[in-house]
This record gives sequence, structure tokens and C-alpha cells, in this order.
Amino acid sequence: MKKIPLHWQILIGITAGISVGLLCTQFAGGREFAIDWIKPFGTIFINLLKLIAIPLIIVSLIKGVSDLKDVTQLSALGVRTFGLYILTTVIAVSLGLALVNFIQPGNFIMENTRQDMLQSFAGEMQYKIDEATEIKETRGPLQVLVDIVPDNIFHAATANSNMLQIIFFSLLVGIAMIMLPFGQIESFKNVLDAGNAIVLKIVDIMMIFAPYGVFALLAALVAEAPSIDVFKALGMYAFTVVLGLVILVYGVYSLFIYFFGKMNPFHFFKAILPAQLLGFSTSSSAATLPVTMECAEENLGIRKEVLSFVLPIGATINMDGTCLYQGVAAIFIAQVMGYDLTMAQQLSVIATATLASIGAAAVPGAGILMLVIVLESIGVSPAGIALIFAVDRPLDMLRTAVNVSGDAMVATIINRVGMKKSNPPQETA
Repeated sequence: MKKIPLHWQILIGITAGISVGLLCTQFAGGREFAIDWIKPFGTIFINLLKLIAIPLIIVSLIKGVSDLKDVTQLSALGVRTFGLYILTTVIAVSLGLALVNFIQPGNFIMENTRQDMLQSFAGEMQYKIDEATEIKETRGPLQVLVDIVPDNIFHAATANSNMLQIIFFSLLVGIAMIMLPFGQIESFKNVLDAGNAIVLKIVDIMMIFAPYGVFALLAALVAEAPSIDVFKALGMYAFTVVLGLVILVYGVYSLFIYFFGKMNPFHFFKAILPAQLLGFSTSSSAATLPVTMECAEENLGIRKEVLSFVLPIGATINMDGTCLYQGVAAIFIAQVMGYDLTMAQQLSVIATATLASIGAAAVPGAGILMLVIVLESIGVSPAGIALIFAVDRPLDMLRTAVNVSGDAMVATIINRVGMKKSNPPQETA
């Protein structure tokens, strides 16, 4: 398979995984076979990707910041990056609210189906609700700022959920290096260059196993899927989310790429397809980060000092797909459970989802915990999350692919608009 492009290899793995997963559902013991003998290889692949995430962020972010000429250049880059991420997040959640109010998928759920789903997933969701409630009760209004600053960098580096703390420390080191004479930091910069090369080579080695890891993940997911009747009942809700994600990526992002990134959208999406597919398969922006950075540099021509700053931050705070889903899910649950939300409550969904996304971990399932916070902010019972839990996993895969696309889109625009380009991307025709 060496001569086949990576995105085709991953597509083959996805197709084969779905086929094998469906096959496993057709005979007794097939589900157990998929869980015991196939799923572990997918778990190993995700662990490999997570293994390299923190080393990649540390060496690439410190190197990217230290390569800038001065702190002024860094501040300009940071303002543009954060501004674009917040703008696209607000657009995403607003789009989700508009679609869910227009389609009103909550009116398509039958009463018996609603009760079945609440009973089926009540126990599993209670754990999530208790976890999110405990977090909410212990968090003050400025807790997000407190969480950014680690009290022990070595402890922070022990978990991928502490990504914001790793980014803060890396930025601090990079800024200190900018402010010191080059002679004092030359040796350390050489170490960073070598470390960056080593990490990227590790990523190349991991990508050899990507098609097989994706195959295992999809086969297990399909084999473990709930009854098809549940999916039919939630079809309109899932349709609303998917429609919003498609409009966001191929509508909003395409316009941003064309007018601000000065690039043909077709070229852009073709360039990031491996990262999109991996994001879809792993449901983790953090796990996909190594491939996103590789696509940005090799396929889009984004300079290292830009991508090494923009993409790690985006993988942590840019959750466009997740925020759109939260807007749809919150209103959908309110519709099903008979809540009549005011315009002020719906506007608060935009603010809450945007702020919650900043501190959310870039790992599978983080959207559910964020949704509990959003629901409580508008007075809707979090128990309603059980209604959508059956289709959350496939939608999580789709919205992660959108999150990855948004990261690459912002990096492309920053690379084009922010500074003179040493390696310009392909122009529009």
C-alpha cells in the first residue's frame, strides 16, 4: 500500500472496517469478537497518536514562537488567531440554532421511542451528568483562567486533558527565548530543531499504521452500534446536525478560504483530507494534530512558525463543529421535553457554548460534558441528553472532522494575511 496516497489508504480502512463491523452483527458472538479481537488495535492506534501529542506541541510551539523576530510580531499573530477562532465559533453555534429552530426535529420523536431511549441510556448518562455537575459546582467564573496556569509543568504533562497548560508553558518559554540574545539560546534552539525532526519522523512511522487503526476503530464502532430503530427515531436530529456541519465546512469555510486565504477551496479540502479522515476516525482533535500539522506544512505550504502556533491552540480552543452540535442538541432536547425557550435563553446558548469550548479537552466525548453546562445555563434538565446519546458517537466523529478543518482554515488565512509568505499557497484561478 506504499504507493497509494494516505487519504486513499484511510478511506479503504474505513470502508473495510464498516463492512467487517456489519458482518460481525450478522452472527452470534460477532459483537464480542469485534470488541475482544479487533477493537484493541484501534485503541493502540489512538494511544500512539495521544503519545506524541504533548511532545509535538512542546517542541513545535516553542520553536515556532522563538523563530519570530520579536514579541510584537507574536502579539499580532495571537490577536488574529484568537479573533478568527472566536468568530468562527460564534458563526457555527448561530448556524446550529437557526437550523434547529427552522427544522424543529424535536417534533419528529414519538412518545414511545422517547421513553425507550430515556430508559436505555439513563444509567450511562447519569455518570456523565454527575461528572459535569461536580465540575460546574466547583468552578467559579474565572476558573478557566486559573486552569490555564499550571502549578507543576511535569504534572501537567501527564495528561492530554491539560493541553491549555502545556500551551501556556510553551508560549512562556518561547517568549523568553525571543527576549534573550541569540548567543544564549543557540544551543537550545538546536536541541529544539533536532527534537522537532525526531517527533515528525515518529509521526511518519505512526501513519504507516493509520489505515489498520482506522479499520479497527470503525469495525468495533459498527459492531457496538445500538438498534437501527433508535437511529430512525433520531434521524431528523442527526440530519439537522449533519446539514449544519456541511454548510459550515463547505459553505462558510469555503468562503473564508476563497476571500481571505486566497486559495481554491477544492485545493484546500484535498490537501487536508487525511487529517479530516483521521479526525473522523479518532474523534479527537488532539490525536489528529500531528497529521493536521503535516498536511498544513506539506500540502498547504503553511510556514512552520505559523502552523506551530495556530494549530496546537486551535486543537484546544477551536470547537466549531462541537459548538454547532451543542446549539442543535440543546434546542432539540428542549423541544422534546416541552421547554419553551425565550430568545434571551437561546442567545445565552451562543455565549455559553463559545466560552465552554475554550476549556474543553480535545478528546472523544468532551462535547457531552460541555452540553450539560449549556443545558443548565438555560434551565433544561441534563437528563434529556439520554435522548441523543444513541447517535452521539457517529456525530462526534463528524464534528471532530469539522474542528480539524476549522483549525487548518484559520492557519491558512493567518499564513496569507498575517505576514509575508516564503512559500505561498496555490492561488485561485
